[in-house]
Amino acid sequence: MKRIVFLLVGLILMGGFSQSKAQTTPTSIYSKNHTKNERPIPYAHIREADVIFSKLVWREINLREKMNQPMYYPTQPMDDRYSLIDLLMFGIENEGLTAYDTDDDEFTTPLSIEDIRTKFGAGVDTIRQANRETGLMETKIVPRSINTNEVTKYQVKEQWLFDKQSSTLQVRIIGLCPIREYVKDGDSELDGLRKKKMFWIFFPEARPLLATHEVFNPFNDARRFSYDDLFMKRRFSSYITQVSNVHDNRRIESYTVGLQTMLESEKIKNDLLNVEQDFWEY
Repeated sequence: MKRIVFLLVGLILMGGFSQSKAQTTPTSIYSKNHTKNERPIPYAHIREADVIFSKLVWREINLREKMNQPMYYPTQPMDDRYSLIDLLMFGIENEGLTAYDTDDDEFTTPLSIEDIRTKFGAGVDTIRQANRETGLMETKIVPRSINTNEVTKYQVKEQWLFDKQSSTLQVRIIGLCPIREYVKDGDSELDGLRKKKMFWIFFPEARPLLATHEVFNPFNDARRFSYDDLFMKRRFSSYITQVSNVHDNRRIESYTVGLQTMLESEKIKNDLLNVEQDFWEY
């Protein structure tokens, strides 16, 4: 009887050891399944009759700012983390995420992954090199790879609204647009950086993908949050570049220069935040 008991205990311990060994990975001694199984929290329903104020806002996220660097790194995909642009490219290519042309921000013209790669500069180059066997010069065609690290900014389209049912000012992100900054071959230093909007992503469509991928937490690796959490909880730094206006596409920089542009951006932000207070009576 004792032999049977010892045998059962031994089998249980062996099973525990094998299970812990199976769960060990090169980056962690335990399996991380929390974020992988996450689902985005649905938006609360808002009736048109309850919206007494609404404003479309465009803002820009600069990935060079320290607070925004978790969206830029890693520059090469890792097992458990992607940069935001690499995650969006993965979603477009493998998860059926739809990218839209930047001719407008109304999400009207879908783009293929080939169209996006072309906008990144993908293609072929011809080079002249010597043949190792004959020594003669010959032309060789080599593919030109894309560099997603050139995406250093994002444009965000969002809607600010006041819901009288909950008496709160709410912000809903509508779309994301990566902005590529690069130097074209043949340009001189005086030409400076070129800027190009790559594509628009309809944010509600991307939320299921964003909710299942982690963002680096500089304070605690065990408490990382998802890209969906990052945007929903507004864990990024940005500045307003445009609001809905009669001119349809009038950006702040079109009527201000330098420091005045940032001051105007702050003024618009404060005006929006004050809307909530202005609707209250004491």
